[in-house]
This record gives sequence, C-alpha cells and structure tokens, in this order.
Amino acid sequence: MRDLQNEHHMKALGLQVAAAGYDRQGVADHANNLATKIRNNLTNSMKALGVDILTGVGSILGPHKVQYGKLDSPGNIVTAKDIIIATGSVPFVPKGIEVDGKTVITSDHALKLESVPDWIAIVGSGYIGLEFSDVYTALGSEVTFIEALDQLMPGFDPEIGKLAQRVLINPRKIDYHTGVFATKITPAKNGKPVTIELIDAKTKEPKDILEVDAALIATGRAPFTDGLGLDSVHVERKRGFVPVDERMRVLDFKGDPVPHLYCIGDANGKMMLAHAASAQGISVVEQLTGRDHVLNHLSIPAACFTHPEISMVGLTEPQAREKAEKEGFEVSVAKTSFKANTKALAENEGEGLAKLIYRPDNGEILGVHIFGLHAADLIHEASNAIALGTRIQDIKLAVHAHPTLSEVIDELFKSAKVKAHASGPIVNEPVAV
Repeated sequence: MRDLQNEHHMKALGLQVAAAGYDRQGVADHANNLATKIRNNLTNSMKALGVDILTGVGSILGPHKVQYGKLDSPGNIVTAKDIIIATGSVPFVPKGIEVDGKTVITSDHALKLESVPDWIAIVGSGYIGLEFSDVYTALGSEVTFIEALDQLMPGFDPEIGKLAQRVLINPRKIDYHTGVFATKITPAKNGKPVTIELIDAKTKEPKDILEVDAALIATGRAPFTDGLGLDSVHVERKRGFVPVDERMRVLDFKGDPVPHLYCIGDANGKMMLAHAASAQGISVVEQLTGRDHVLNHLSIPAACFTHPEISMVGLTEPQAREKAEKEGFEVSVAKTSFKANTKALAENEGEGLAKLIYRPDNGEILGVHIFGLHAADLIHEASNAIALGTRIQDIKLAVHAHPTLSEVIDELFKSAKVKAHASGPIVNEPVAV
C-alpha cells in the first residue's frame, strides 16, 4: 500500500498506478486467515506425530503431576516423566489504562484490524509499537507515539535507531512525546474521544492531555503464569517470570533445579521471541534424550517487521564497548550502505545501513545490526557465524551470488580490519542470559 501510494517511487520504476485504495476487511481477513492456517498446520503436524492434545487450564500438582480441565472443575490428572511449562505471555497493560477492545486496544485487538482510526496514539515505541505505526500510517492513520524514555526505539543500537527514525518516523504522519508516562487512558464514550493524561517521567508533573480517536497499548508483554501451581514444587516467580537456569530447568526458591521440570519461551523471560522459545524447546528435548545442550542466547537474532526492516544479533555498540572496557579488549566498527548494493538500487530501495561490531585482534563478531530491505532475512549469516564461532577473517572469503542483497553482508565482513589471519573457529563457552 505504501509503495502504491508513493508516486515518486512508482515513477522511478516507470510505473503508473491510478489512485490506490484498500478494503479494510480484506486486509484483516488476510491476517486472520493466515493465523488460522498456521495454527491448523501446526495442530495437524502434532497429531501426525502422535502427540495427544488435552484441552483445558493446567496447573502443577507436584513432581510429575499435572491437573487440567475447566477453570471451575479442573478434575483431570495426568502424570509424566518430565513437564515443560510453555504458557507464553499476554500484552502488558500498565495501571490506569482502561482497555475496551474497541478504542483502547492491545496488539491482540489491533491484529484483527476492526477499524483504521484517523488518529491513533501508540504507547511504547519498541518492536510492537513501531510495527503497528508502519501498518496504520500505510493505511492512512496519523500516529502519536508516547514513550517513557528520552528517545524513541530505546532497545535498538543508537545509530540504527537514529537512521530508522529518519526513515520510518520523520517523513510520515507521526509525532511523538518522549520522557512521559500515560497515567490514565479513558476509552471513547458518548461521542467523546479517547483521553490520555501524560506526566513527566522524571518529575511526575502533569504535562499534557491528548484527545485521539484510538490508543494502542504497546508497552511490552507480561508472562502468562498465574495459577500454574508452582507453590507445590516450591518455586517463587520473579515479576511473574518462572526462574530457570541455562538449561531451562525451573529453579526452586533456594536456586536449585526442580527435577524433571522445565520452562521455555516468554514465561521464563530470558528472550521474549517466538524463535527463541522454539530453540529453548529444542534444547530441552536434546537434554531429555541424553544429549547435553546449552543455548547461546547471544546468537539468537531479532527482527522488527517495518518497511524497511530492522534486524540485529549480539551486542549493541554501547554494550560491546562496556564489555570491552571490563574485559580489556579493543572494539572496532565496520559499516556498509544499501546504496552500494546493486539489488537494492534495482528495487529503488537504497535507504539502509548494515553495521558490524567486532574485535580487531581476533576477528570475533560481537554484534551485527541491519536497517534496510529484507534486513530480517539477511541477519542469519551473522547469527549463524556467532553461533558457530566463525571469525571474520574466515567468513569474509565466502562467495555471494550477484546481484543479491546478501552482498550487503559480504561487503560488511570484507570491510572489517582484522589483525589475525584466517584460522579455525572460536569455540565459545555457551552464554547464559
């Protein structure tokens, strides 16, 4: 939609498009049908593998014992040699915010796209907020960000965040308030708009009252772990998260592993990403089948699905410099632009940057950050290199097909200045996060 409405972009490719429009229900149906299809495929895969699916609310009764059923009558009990908790998370809604599911919504409601408001406030400018700002502005909404910290996109590498702001926020119908909390949000009622009361994040002084058509609460996610019955195995949750060690074994209040009990995914809070949960699950199954395994969380990539995309793996530059200062090594940074990539130019999508943070003494990759076309697909060469301990002086000799976007990463590794010559991989001890 964004490309079709961008006359300059279309003209540059020699294309002419009459006034582009969209059918809101059709867009919503595509998203919902996709989710249903994926869910059905996964369910069918499990059934084909002989997995029994027992439906109900579950809680742990003690070692090897789970009770499940309806909330008011959870009468069924099953026993198992091992138990894995994988209950995930739900959108986190701060105090003072009244969610009605229509005009004050969470990401769960927003995915249904029941309306496209003229003006929507988005509370939080992390992954979820950014992705939805991309969707809503492409569909014609005006967006106001409300961010508690002093800058937008606080979780990203600062340099990537600055460029992303220049491309994803400044040219679009987006304004923002930083360093403020939304202390009270009231849904639209009786013809009155949604009202948002803002206070200064530091002084707590009242700052402003906004009136908008809708508000999306994108303040992160909270673990879905209430009622799990963890008391029966002497486990105390921390801010709702189930405590685990580096092998995903659940820890009791003394810090000792509870035998045969594991927790993976958002419920343990180590890294709240779907693919991290899958990797943790695989790690647990490896252990259950007699092969010890510890997952290196620093090798797990993350992506933000805006247009263009943002992706990252490993440390940001400030994190790497802090680590270098503590451990006494040098840090170097290499960068390359998408403007130098033939495929990106052919697509008329030259806006973008790839950044490599590394050790010049031994060629270890500390972090890679990409902002640009298909960044989410390009990150895996870097994440696999970190996972396997591959050094820059080895990977920069790899050959990439031309013309492809993967040459952005090829250029990045080739531009790094490493003192050591080609050698074997760094065998890293697994990092517990």
